[in-house]
Amino acid sequence: MLVVRSIQATDLDALYLMASQVGSGMTTLKPDMKMLGDRLDIACASFAETIAPEKRDYMFVMEDTASGRIAGVCAIKASVGLDEPFYNYRIGTLVHSSRELKVFTRMETLYLSNDLTGSSELCSLFLNPDYRQGNNGKLLSKCRFLFIAQFPHLFNERLIAEMRGYQAENGRSPFYEGLGRHFFKMEFDRVDELTALGKKSFIAELMPRQPLYVAYLPKDAQDVVGKVHTSTAPARRLLEQEGMHYEGYVDIFDAGPVLQGRISELRAMRDSALATVDVDSDMTHACAPQLEPILVSNTNLRDFRMILSEAAHVNGNIDLSAEDQQLLRCRAGDTVRTLTLNARKHSHV
Repeated sequence: MLVVRSIQATDLDALYLMASQVGSGMTTLKPDMKMLGDRLDIACASFAETIAPEKRDYMFVMEDTASGRIAGVCAIKASVGLDEPFYNYRIGTLVHSSRELKVFTRMETLYLSNDLTGSSELCSLFLNPDYRQGNNGKLLSKCRFLFIAQFPHLFNERLIAEMRGYQAENGRSPFYEGLGRHFFKMEFDRVDELTALGKKSFIAELMPRQPLYVAYLPKDAQDVVGKVHTSTAPARRLLEQEGMHYEGYVDIFDAGPVLQGRISELRAMRDSALATVDVDSDMTHACAPQLEPILVSNTNLRDFRMILSEAAHVNGNIDLSAEDQQLLRCRAGDTVRTLTLNARKHSHV
């Protein structure tokens, strides 16, 4: 069985092992033991509520309870850009026209911005290749939305997710080669590493502040603005199903899209519901199966846990099996939060 749970101090080695498999382009998950250890300390303090809400970084791991193996990781940062600048390119439009020559052109531009400062951020999603099957990816990604729905007061109204930008099979980033390299004079992986370590002052020091015309970039760089890494495409679809969307902001290094959403408009906020664990769960579980898998979480901030269950949620009660209850560390009479795995299709009359 798989359970997504709040990360623990004992997960450091497993976290390092996963970070070693990620590859370039994900600055929040690098195989650096000190950086991961520091982040793990912050995550544990976040769940324990011993640090200020805006400094919190909630990390979750997916555990295979049969083997004890950690199969995946994901996180929510409560707020970005408060301690160090948070940069993105905002895609804008400049119009050039000449009535005399009857010329009218619209040009896409890139503006270096800090517009998304203060937003809460979904980040660090990685699922071990051995577990990329069935609904495992959905369980790992969507656990964060159920957590937000249970504890919305811990987050800012604007939620963002930076998607990994397109890279060729050999790891080359067309956007970085067409733009960033001219200013930074170093390899993409080195820039990625510096950013992961929080050393971002070089961005302001080296990047031009004036708008950059997209049309001036090489064709292969133009083509990947707002395009995701091949392995990130499924993650983008999942986020869009939950209420996130692209609004013209991209990463300054690889031009990956930044998805945005309002917490109050997320599907989990609208459709998730509290339920009481049925006293007779073992008897009813086999009799009334759910038509589709359902996400179920406990309501415990310190020891948050979530599973994918086939239990039926009826009239405010849910018939969780004894095994499901054990995974969630709850018992009959406790309150849990539920959400259908997939968004329901609404019919239009």
